Amino acid sequence: MPGGTGHKAAIARMRNETGLNEGNFYRVFLEMEKMLMRRLLRWMLPLLAVLITTPAFAAGSGGYHLGSGDVVHITVYEHPGLTLDARLGHDGSINFPLIGEVRLGGDTTSEAEAKIARELASGGFIKAPQVNLNVTEYRSQEVTVLGWVNRPGEYHLHKASRITNALALAGGIVPHGADLVTLIREKDGKTEYRQINALKLFQPGGAKLNKRIRNNDILFVPRQQVFYIYGQVQRPGLFRLKQHMTVAQALATGGGLTIRGTESGIKIMRQNKNGTTHTITEKLSGQVMPNDVIYVPESLF
Repeated sequence: MPGGTGHKAAIARMRNETGLNEGNFYRVFLEMEKMLMRRLLRWMLPLLAVLITTPAFAAGSGGYHLGSGDVVHITVYEHPGLTLDARLGHDGSINFPLIGEVRLGGDTTSEAEAKIARELASGGFIKAPQVNLNVTEYRSQEVTVLGWVNRPGEYHLHKASRITNALALAGGIVPHGADLVTLIREKDGKTEYRQINALKLFQPGGAKLNKRIRNNDILFVPRQQVFYIYGQVQRPGLFRLKQHMTVAQALATGGGLTIRGTESGIKIMRQNKNGTTHTITEKLSGQVMPNDVIYVPESLF
């Protein structure tokens, strides 16, 4: 453990007060540390979601898909008379000087720039035109956030947004919400389901997981999966189930064994896919499954 003499002495006093052996105490200590970090991230999510943006999602990003209601500002280098501010109509089109109606709906900003440039060049109006298009107002994007969030509902996005922005609009994930968020999206006539670990969005490399929100996307935050533990443990009850949690970690979450408890003969009541329950004997290295009921027996000696 880190720290100087005073820090170590304080930890030693805490361990003596709990009555846990050294191994169980440090497992409980680490679980508490992780729990505090999770709560801190949930509290900061609405603020961090607004702050975590990158140039790839700024207005004018080449990755944003234009849609009905968006307002665009278009300029052509050395041709100020062609500067245009326009709102995309219901069919995603605008009327541009010289070339008339141009449908931009569904195009990225870079694709829209290239399309206008081609029309100007092919019409013989400008040789090698340099077109710049920026989105000044976003109206076409709508996202639905459902499940265990503070304010579930439909939200209109007024700028290019990521998953964190959508979660922030919904007030963040509530304490009983899961860490795994499901992104539901229609693509090429098919429905895609992607699971994103919300905690990893705020860790190094999280920007790659922080997907851009598209029109009509759905974010669903399920209830956190749980397990139950009772018998000879310090804190029997219901607890959050973390990914790949082992029986040993579940025991630590329950405060460790009592002085009467034993690691031998731990029983788990587990539901099958058909809903029936069966009881198994599991080792400490065994994996805990959602809704498992763990029983820690009393030592015979």
